[in-house]
Amino acid sequence: MNDINSSLESLNSACNMQSDTDTVPLLQNGQHASNQPAASGSRSLQPQASPRQKVQRSQPVHILPISELWIFQRRKGRRGDPGEVPRSTEEMLNRRLQEEDQQFRTSSLPAIPNPFPELCGGPGSPSTAAAAAATAAAAAAAPSSLPPPPSQPPTKQDVKVFSEDGTSKVVEILTDMTARDLCQLLVYKSHCVDDNSWTLVEHHPQLGLERCLEDHEIVVQVESTMPSESKFLFRKNYAKYEFFKNPVNFFPDQMVTWCQQSNGSQAQLLQNFLNSSSCPEIQGFLQVKETGRKSWKKLYVCLRRSGLYYSTKGTSKEPRHLQLLADLEESSIFYLIAGKKQYNAPNDHGMCIKPNKAKIEMKELRLLCAEDEQIRTCWMTAFRLLKYGMLLYQNYRIPQQRKALLSPFNTPVRSVSENSLVAMDFSGQTGRVIDNPAEAQSAALEEGHAWRKRSTRMNILSSQSPLHPSTLNSVIHRTQHWFHGRISREESHRIIKQQGLVDGLFLLRDSQSNPKAFVLTLCHHQKIKNFQILPCEDDGQTFFTLDDGNTKFSDLIQLVDFYQLNKGVLPCKLKHHCIRVAL
Repeated sequence: MNDINSSLESLNSACNMQSDTDTVPLLQNGQHASNQPAASGSRSLQPQASPRQKVQRSQPVHILPISELWIFQRRKGRRGDPGEVPRSTEEMLNRRLQEEDQQFRTSSLPAIPNPFPELCGGPGSPSTAAAAAATAAAAAAAPSSLPPPPSQPPTKQDVKVFSEDGTSKVVEILTDMTARDLCQLLVYKSHCVDDNSWTLVEHHPQLGLERCLEDHEIVVQVESTMPSESKFLFRKNYAKYEFFKNPVNFFPDQMVTWCQQSNGSQAQLLQNFLNSSSCPEIQGFLQVKETGRKSWKKLYVCLRRSGLYYSTKGTSKEPRHLQLLADLEESSIFYLIAGKKQYNAPNDHGMCIKPNKAKIEMKELRLLCAEDEQIRTCWMTAFRLLKYGMLLYQNYRIPQQRKALLSPFNTPVRSVSENSLVAMDFSGQTGRVIDNPAEAQSAALEEGHAWRKRSTRMNILSSQSPLHPSTLNSVIHRTQHWFHGRISREESHRIIKQQGLVDGLFLLRDSQSNPKAFVLTLCHHQKIKNFQILPCEDDGQTFFTLDDGNTKFSDLIQLVDFYQLNKGVLPCKLKHHCIRVAL
């Protein structure tokens, strides 16, 4: 992972250097630099009438006093014929001015607009009229040459944000606030854990569409493109930047085509997508809804930086066979919430490309449908990468950079991860980390038996007190965020999909088939699986188990804690829990 970050950081710095070299350097006098050499001939003081001449510029000149001018005339007269004297003082002054002008021509002093260009020529000069016209033009253009007025500070605006349970909060924000800043503000106001997985969702109930806003998007600008019935949702999304952690799992080899040779490594895969000079293509079959009809047609589709195309002849990608289906620049990609019911989609893996404007007709929507969830995730991720490029990677790196700058004395984030939890042995005077997997598994089994014995003693003691009934273990889990109560299997799958199909994302719910049992819904390899938690009796006490009684727990909290540390019979450890926060 360090190799990926280092290679992408070098690519990011290269992009910044390229943007700097595109600027035009300026001299000290405010003029653009030029490689043309300075003219060697002397310049006439008479202004030349040309169409491009708008404002005449003059340089500081040195004017001789009367005494020096008289001596200069006498010396000039002695060098030639004693009686030869310049015809007029004006000619001598003009000659000296030409020499002075040539001397100051290469000076680094700033050029000053001449406020009296008509004085540079004689009364009978043909350029006097042109100079006067140039002066009038300069006077007319003077207001536009003034520095622009200072930019107005951002104003404040009210934005209404909804949570998953239907509650809402009106927040006063600045008009230049980004989606990331608003999420951090909502995390602070609702007392949530800031683990950089919160996101703002653009939800369109009438169209059946929704998408997660990118962290850099301006909230007020996005709201201006939303119809009145649409709204913002505050939700978790653990898969927002999962591509940067496991890029190889997102794109099957048969769906990606590169313009240059790729070695297949994770760093190379990321660079090909983020580098604007590369030309990756995502290709494959998609179900496309025909415009003005309810039917869907299977087409071979190709996604490039220039847009989304479909082939009119099989799988051919020749330019004559490709037709533009949608543009990436002024559009955004959305998930279809209820595609089968609202748009008669073939399955529930639909997506939509919608133009960024408030008033939209149905014929402007480009409805697509993939074969499974993994293929849909591939298309959605490729659309974001090709549209935003390096900006998306910068959004991913900002939380990590902020975390690195935090003091080590700050309180840690209250979340469980695989990297922060290890098996420990506290049997001796000092604890030690268990490195042997077999020893760690046996220690986990012993801990399970210890929990059972400890819970048995607690039940015996609590049964004697009316304040602590023995049924506490069967209801204590209802206070946890990962328990979602009586929801259906379809609803649990929908919540998992909304909060990101990442490994270890889970929730617990009541079983619909067995009123005394519970169900663990878990995501692994972008697939959702369900595991039934059954109650069992042992020595008159009720326990819960996932593996037919091999490992028993007195309550569901102990069960979740155990499988966060140990995989056991599950395909992966429990890592992230689905949560709903009331605003």
